[in-house]
Amino acid sequence: MRIRRPTWRAAIAVAAVLVVQGLAFLGWQRMAPKRVTVTTGSFPEEVVYVRSADDVVNGGVMFNAGTVPASRPAIIWIHGWGTNFYSPTYVQIGRELSRRGYTAISANTRMHDVGNNIQTISGQQTRGGGYWGKASEEIDDVAAWIDFAADQGHTRVVLVGHSAGWAAVRAYAAARRDPRVVGVVLASGEVRGEPAAIDSGILSHARALVSVGQNEELLRLPNRSRPSYVSAATLVDIASAPPEMIDFFGVHTMEAGVTRVHCPLLAFFGTREPSTGTEADLALLRKSISQRPSGPRSVTTAMIRNADHMYTGEESQVADVIANWITASRV
Repeated sequence: MRIRRPTWRAAIAVAAVLVVQGLAFLGWQRMAPKRVTVTTGSFPEEVVYVRSADDVVNGGVMFNAGTVPASRPAIIWIHGWGTNFYSPTYVQIGRELSRRGYTAISANTRMHDVGNNIQTISGQQTRGGGYWGKASEEIDDVAAWIDFAADQGHTRVVLVGHSAGWAAVRAYAAARRDPRVVGVVLASGEVRGEPAAIDSGILSHARALVSVGQNEELLRLPNRSRPSYVSAATLVDIASAPPEMIDFFGVHTMEAGVTRVHCPLLAFFGTREPSTGTEADLALLRKSISQRPSGPRSVTTAMIRNADHMYTGEESQVADVIANWITASRV
């Protein structure tokens, strides 16, 4: 029986296959979804509540950093669409910020989760959340959280708006011009300011429903990959957003809400959320602001390495970016 010895060509082929398999494995490790990990807090954490001027109660969690300089701002994190203050990565970022000496608050607004009962008026329940809430009213929720921070002794705050939460933060900063707000952060929020594509027929139907008091009637949105709904009042509210708030950075027009914001601005995206934003979007943001007659005192941008839209597994890096920006910008 003759035994064939492997030729040098066969050896090279085997080596090539092993190299390809190794590269594929490394690529899978880098791009595969990360596990959500939440550690215990090193500092006292407290579930807290606020009541807005229009009587909406919202919950949140405050991460205490112990004794900190009075000049150091508290950080208020506003959630994105369909989520809430206790989202695991939000909690982990709050804990990481507290370890860096900052009091942080992860806060709900009336838009938390897909739907919620936000209050009772004259015995009738009113719904909030992504399907039923009015994003334009979140400004009152943000105001309540800033007042709460002040009651805790924090007269200076940084507002962070994650994803759709950026709309609430920018609206408050531009409309109220609150001197207590010493910095704002766009965390994977909208830059390009494209108006919402709303079917004219559905919008007309929504307005008709609102006119007869059927605000909470759900409408199915067309051309979605899975069933998606929104209430009549929510859709009308989206369509009524001021142009300067939609195109906040003036990418398409000269009307830009950012001209009303004069505190430092930080903006960042994760490198694994290209459908939300990339370095090109950050470059466009900087360029657009530079062409406006007024705006933030300073603009800082960053990319969070290997981070998805929720920053899973990269919460420490997010906290570092925010803390380092506060120090460098003298917020």
